[in-house]
Amino acid sequence: MMVYTVTARNPAAESENKIHDDTVARRYGFRGGLVPGVVLFGYLAHPVARVWGRRWLAGGRIDTRFVAPVYDGEQVTATVADDGAVTLAGPSGQTCVTGRAARDDDQQNSGPDVPAAPLPERRPPASAASLVPGTVLGSVERRYDAETAAAYLDQLGDGLQVFRAEGLAHPGWLLSSANEILVANVALGPWIHTESRVRFLQPVRVGQAVQTRARVAGLADRRGHRFVELDVAVYADGRTALTARHVAIYEPRPAG
Repeated sequence: MMVYTVTARNPAAESENKIHDDTVARRYGFRGGLVPGVVLFGYLAHPVARVWGRRWLAGGRIDTRFVAPVYDGEQVTATVADDGAVTLAGPSGQTCVTGRAARDDDQQNSGPDVPAAPLPERRPPASAASLVPGTVLGSVERRYDAETAAAYLDQLGDGLQVFRAEGLAHPGWLLSSANEILVANVALGPWIHTESRVRFLQPVRVGQAVQTRARVAGLADRRGHRFVELDVAVYADGRTALTARHVAIYEPRPAG
């Protein structure tokens, strides 16, 4: 078992997604702005990468589900058990994230092959009409350069050698592109990342061009919340590096 404790930070308080803003988040029943799910994912990836290293980043997986909020300044503890079970616990021991990681995966089933597409000239409001299942979203282009890597790792507070010295991209940075592609294609109000099932096919390295593509996999209404599921594929210099099923509440139910 590997345990990692870190003070959670909310780097998105000024972002377009106002669920990370204290005032807006309280309207939805939270104590304050939420620490983003992709940040919590980054914390949880740390002990897994520490135990399994580049082998995991080149051919493993991690499934995560976000079940309770985390707030700025709270101390959280990420744990990976010997059987691959992963949890992130809050300051009072409550479970905030659950999941499972694996070192090896069946590379014959590497996930969705998503075509590239242009971004919309103007983002339509997020709705059942703009997020029809099967819709291919506009692709997002990024580069994992040294400046980007240093800034991200400093923000996350992650000093693992595999990321700092060896220059491999952090899983949290890679998964953040799943949020970015949703935001780049539709105009959202407050929204919440709830689940990600991620497979790594090859490491992404400093200097590589990264393209993220996505297709709407499904929509659902549950207890007044409206969910969207995306099939996401991240390509590094044209080769598939990561695939994910990424789930979010694109229209949460207000409190009360």
